[in-house]
Amino acid sequence: MGTATRDRILEEAARLFTEKGYEATSVQDLAEALGLSKAALYHHFQSKEEVLYEISQQALEGLLLEGKKALAVSDPKEALLRFMEGHARFFEENRPFFVTMLQGLQSLSPEKQRPIIALRDRYEEMVRTLLQRGMEAGVFRQVDVALAGRAVLSLLNWMIRWFRPGGPLRAEEVARFYFELILRGLEDGSA
Repeated sequence: MGTATRDRILEEAARLFTEKGYEATSVQDLAEALGLSKAALYHHFQSKEEVLYEISQQALEGLLLEGKKALAVSDPKEALLRFMEGHARFFEENRPFFVTMLQGLQSLSPEKQRPIIALRDRYEEMVRTLLQRGMEAGVFRQVDVALAGRAVLSLLNWMIRWFRPGGPLRAEEVARFYFELILRGLEDGSA
């Protein structure tokens, strides 16, 4: 029962934070949306920031799982495609958690930011590893791995501004389009 209520709180909070913004959403707003008292909320979470922290942590852990799947693929091009598709799929299936995580980092206190930034950095390191593998295999040309990794993530993350589930494209289709664009810039023309 406690876990189900916690999950419900996180889901509703992520929805409200995505729609209204973290700062503009009060604990009272969340309690009313859930049909709970503020005291009931505080029974499960000590603060609104703790809710944001847990949403962010769950979102990044989900992305890390997708990244691990891509790292298990040996072909560099296929691995990068799987990484991008997994990121896009996770975003589409978990949009409120993803958007809250991406937009809420600056609202966390420094002590809560550190572990979230560490998870984010681990995820970013995964795309860098995939790019590095591709360069070492001679499939991708030599590029600044950190810059290229940020470019991949920036393309995918910017989807929060315009992509809407239920639209004409699935997020994975957008990721495949982005992959084709990036691939033409990564391929070693001499290979």
